[in-house]
Amino acid sequence: MRIGDFERAGLRFEVDDEGPLDGPLVVLLHGFPTDRSSWRRVAPLLHDAGLRTIAPDQRGYSSGARPRGRAAYTSDQLVADVVALADAAGVGRFHVVGHDWGGGVAWLTAGQHADRVASVTSLSTPHPIATNRALRTSLDQARRSWYMAAIQLPRVPEWWFAPRMARTLAADGLPAEDAQRYAAHLAEPGALTAAMNWYRGALLTRGVAHRCRVPAAFVWGERDSYLGPKAAALTAECVLADYRFTRLPHGHWLPELAPRECAAAILDRVTSAGEGSAS
Repeated sequence: MRIGDFERAGLRFEVDDEGPLDGPLVVLLHGFPTDRSSWRRVAPLLHDAGLRTIAPDQRGYSSGARPRGRAAYTSDQLVADVVALADAAGVGRFHVVGHDWGGGVAWLTAGQHADRVASVTSLSTPHPIATNRALRTSLDQARRSWYMAAIQLPRVPEWWFAPRMARTLAADGLPAEDAQRYAAHLAEPGALTAAMNWYRGALLTRGVAHRCRVPAAFVWGERDSYLGPKAAALTAECVLADYRFTRLPHGHWLPELAPRECAAAILDRVTSAGEGSAS
């Protein structure tokens, strides 16, 4: 049975459930400031290979799932959303793929629920332990991450970013059509604050990242403006299972800029890890 809109804890999430129902389940998690449509070039390639994908507009991005306050966006809530989504699909083990913030949630889900996650593939986003180490030891990564501190301010980041969003994203290499679509989505009432609350909520959770014990893949763009080479290199030390790394000559927006390469990495990871679709 397909999942339509998905409900958890009084929140309603908008979901795309596509591909063969009897295929291995792959949960696709978007990042900031995108939405589930960021997978529209990648997902059909996975469906052609026999995979079922479920792509939600995550907490803050779905119009019916925008709770107020940063405490509603801590990592434990974000991970619980993913596991509840797989439960709603009636699947015991599943594969999880994420980009940007979705990659961070994918790593955390795999680390905390190794009994449920058959494999994890992260696009652009190093393992959280690697990112934190790079922030402490690399001036380059600290420079790239300056905006994370700026977003902690109330209201000012929204005031600055809202009228400049599409232009800023396009200047960083995101196709203009995608940049305009994401900006229009986050122009909905409360949407941009909810999306930024992911950054604010991150400060409320500590010690939740575990080294990865399931088969993992990491795809990194060497021209990424936000996530640099030090964290990318350190990610290998954070995986205690089979690990595959792909380096691409692209920037941060890999699902939009390199869908075929991303799909190939996901398929390689999913098929080599085993089906993982027992219900």
